[in-house]
Parts: sequence; C-alpha cells; structure tokens
Amino acid sequence: MAREIRLNAFDMNCVGHQASGLWRHPRDRSATYNTIGYWTHLARVLEEGLFDGLFIADVLGVYDVYGGNAESALRHAAQVPVNDPAMLISAMAAVTEHLGFGLTCTLSYEHPFPFARRMSTLDHLTNGRIGWNIVTGYLNSAAKGAGARDQTAHDTRYEIADEYMEVVYKLWEGSWADDAVQRDRERGVFTDPSRVRKISHDGTHFQVDALHLCEPSLQRTPVLYQAGASPKGRDFAAAHAECVFVAGPSAKVIAPAVADIRRRAAAQGRPRERVQVFSLLTIITGPDDEAAQAKAEEYRRHASSEGALTLMSGWTGIDFSAYDPDEPIRQIRNDAIHSAIDALTVDDPDRIWTVRELGAHAAIGGLGLTLVGGPRTVADALEAWIAETDVDGFNLAYAVTPETFEDVVRYVIPELQRRGRYKTEYAPGTLRQKLFGRGDRLGAEHPADRFRYAPRHGQARAAE
Repeated sequence: MAREIRLNAFDMNCVGHQASGLWRHPRDRSATYNTIGYWTHLARVLEEGLFDGLFIADVLGVYDVYGGNAESALRHAAQVPVNDPAMLISAMAAVTEHLGFGLTCTLSYEHPFPFARRMSTLDHLTNGRIGWNIVTGYLNSAAKGAGARDQTAHDTRYEIADEYMEVVYKLWEGSWADDAVQRDRERGVFTDPSRVRKISHDGTHFQVDALHLCEPSLQRTPVLYQAGASPKGRDFAAAHAECVFVAGPSAKVIAPAVADIRRRAAAQGRPRERVQVFSLLTIITGPDDEAAQAKAEEYRRHASSEGALTLMSGWTGIDFSAYDPDEPIRQIRNDAIHSAIDALTVDDPDRIWTVRELGAHAAIGGLGLTLVGGPRTVADALEAWIAETDVDGFNLAYAVTPETFEDVVRYVIPELQRRGRYKTEYAPGTLRQKLFGRGDRLGAEHPADRFRYAPRHGQARAAE
C-alpha cells in the first residue's frame, strides 16, 4: 500500500517569503503578516486541509550581499521586515486543535537555558504540537547584529550545535522526573523536590548549572526539524532530526540527497521510519490545467527578479548586482552557486542560465520546484516525485497567500484523498504521535535518550 503523503505549509513572519514581488498582487495578503488575523485565518485554512503542520521559517539578519547593502532587500521586501516567529504560535494554537507548528530558531545567538524554557512553554500551550527547526545561521549581518565580527566558520557552527543539543536534551529530558509534579492540595505539595535535579554541563561552548524552569510538557523535547544540505549538516540531521527539509528543482537532485540522509541516519542506528523527509514545493492550481496556467501567468506579471536575486545573493554569497543580467551563470565561480546551478541544469546539462533567467526562476518558489496544473496533473506529479525521490511529503511555499493554500485545500487534497494518498481525518495526540505513531516522546534510539531523568535501564544520568 502506498504511504500517505504528508504536507506542511511553508511561511515566514514577513512579506513575500519565497515569492518575490508577489505582495503587489491584488489578492495577496502577505503584507498583513503583522496582524493576528492573517495567521489565525491561515491556521484555520490549513487545519481544514488536514495539513500536518505550518513550518515557519526565520532569518536573524538582512540580505545585504546584493549591492553590498540592504537597500534592495528593503525596497523589495526580501524577507525584511521580519518579525519574531515564536509570537505567532499561541494565537494559531488557540483556533486549532491538531495543526502542528514548526518554529525556526537560530541557536547561534541564544543561550540554551532560556531557549529551552521558551520551547517547553510552547509545547504546553499547544498541547504538544510544537516542533523546532534547528538552524545555525548563514548571514554575516546576523552575526554582526549579535555582536560578532563575522559569521563563525561553517563546520564550527555545527560543532557548537552538537553541544547545544546536549544541553537542551539535559534540560528537557533530564531535569524533572515524570512524577515530579504532584499538585497535591491535601499535603500542600505542588512539586516533589526530590524528583527535580539540576543539570550540570561544563563544555567547550556552554556552561550550565541549573534546574530546567518548566515542568515536563507532553513531548518534553519538541519535534526536531533540520535542513542542512552540506555533509556536516546532513550528519547533524542524521543524528538529531526527525524531519528533514530538502530543496531542489529536480527529482534527480532530490533523490540522491534523500538517499544520503537515510544512509547517514541508518549509520546512527536510526530506522528509516524515524526520519521523515520533506521537499520544498510550490503549487499553482485551479479547477483544471488551463485555469492553473492562466493563474501562473498572472502571478508572474507581479514577480520581482531583482527581489529574487537579492535573496539568491544572500543564499550564495554572490553579489548578482555586479553582473550583466544576460551574463551566463557558469562564468560566476563560487561553491554555493555551483551547487545551485548544478541543481537547475541536471535535467538539461546543455542549458546556459543567465542571471536574468535565474532571477525569474527563483521569483516564485525560490530554488524549489513549482508545479502548475489542475488537481489530476498536480496529484500525478506529487505521486511521481515521491516514487522517484523517496521523500515522505512536501513543504509547500506560496505564490500568493492565502490563495495558494486555499487552492491546494480546495482542489488538490480532495484528489489525493480519492486516490487514498492523503488522510481524511487527523490522528489523535501530539505532533510527534501524529507524525510517527510511536508515542509522545523521542524513542530509545535517539541521542536524547541517554539524558533522560529515568532511563530505561540503570540509574539516572541527567546530571552527568
């Protein structure tokens, strides 16, 4: 039996996100990102469509590589202004019962002690529906904003991240026993002090000697998401992540990436079903192919190539403003742009991409695939993509919001349900239980297990 297709919505607490210039479209509402109403409406739409979650991206910094300053990013709303994503969760949780929330937080600029409290708080308030997208940051502007001279070296960031994870595992899993909170009115005991302990961590990058400030939440550790594409990033994902995001415009690009992630996870002793992989995708759809194509053409008339190149400059470290728009990309030498262009040309190695074409391509959906078609065409493509790449589902970006998500709910999901490829109701329980069906907590094979207050075998090791 073919496995169920999983869907996350992909958004950001900013204007446009992956759709450069589309905020100008008359039906787009992304410019109202700074209102509660935008987010509560979106949450209701996604829950109506039985989406597994809303994945909220974030970046702590501005895209100032293009032109050597932030002017283009500001002019085109290239992920700036951008508000704190954590502030959105409680409002959306209050109007939904099942939708999960994947929150992007950059560990490079916040000590793990207060961060662990924030995530435990959100897990309580969402009744166990919170996840954390673990990122280390990639913009020099973010590092400088946090007081550093420059961004920490790539591999060093992941070394710091590994230690960061050890600290938060100790806090979430090892400070409070499951039975620590008594709520005993007769005896006047809310928490049994003997069942709560300090965690002690004296590492290379972090020193912590404290109780976790929160009582155990339903999941304790939030569902862990990660999107590292480098070898170091994939090793990190294989060790820690439960959900991994990949991006690329071709199955020939995605398939080997997925296989590599699964191989690395297996080497860590983690079964295939404990790691789900989601591919970045944008869907433009309507009642039929003709209507979808007309909508796509309408969208493209509002797209901003310069806004897209501003984002691309930040992602790759290449200042595209310094090049003629018709200059071939292959003449621009940089490791990051090589990987991006290799992905674009894998299906047609002879095609020569120009800077102008790259901007037009990335203006809707970034570096992911954009599917255009009616319900059957899109459903066929989704099934084929999963068969060819072995992903578990998709991280759906929008072209126009909330219209893109409303269209997917109206047209595509019923077709997937008719094919038996999409759920017809939510499973009960926490986000982790919904995704994996193995309970609320991380499994024994996960590295967090060795920091639990009451491990399955032997004495507690949380204070080690």
